[in-house]
Amino acid sequence: MIKYRVLPKKNPQDLAAPEKFYATAIADGEVDFEFLAEQIAYETTLTETDCIAVLLSLERNILRQLEQGKIVRVGRLGSFNVTLKSAGKDTLEEVTATDIVKGRVRFRPGKKLSKMTNELRFRKAN
Repeated sequence: MIKYRVLPKKNPQDLAAPEKFYATAIADGEVDFEFLAEQIAYETTLTETDCIAVLLSLERNILRQLEQGKIVRVGRLGSFNVTLKSAGKDTLEEVTATDIVKGRVRFRPGKKLSKMTNELRFRKAN
């Protein structure tokens, strides 16, 4: 069950417009790397230390492949790829690497994750 609260937000394109109210998800705690390793160890024949080593290696390898411009598919979980934000120029020839403002990592969920988000239930927080 996902908790949410209602927050007012202004329209950034029309600051004179009245605020509208939107549902905003509230995190209900946090799960860290070690907790995930412990849970995986509990569900498999691996030790917690083995799980931490595998997760650290997964992290390093995802980063390394993204730095090389590759799409990284993580099984049925989904895929990661790098996107760019750049300054606009009038002609094709004017665009250079110096126009790139920053890179971002985009995650595209796999089918199971997408299905899960479509089946979520919500409860308004107190």
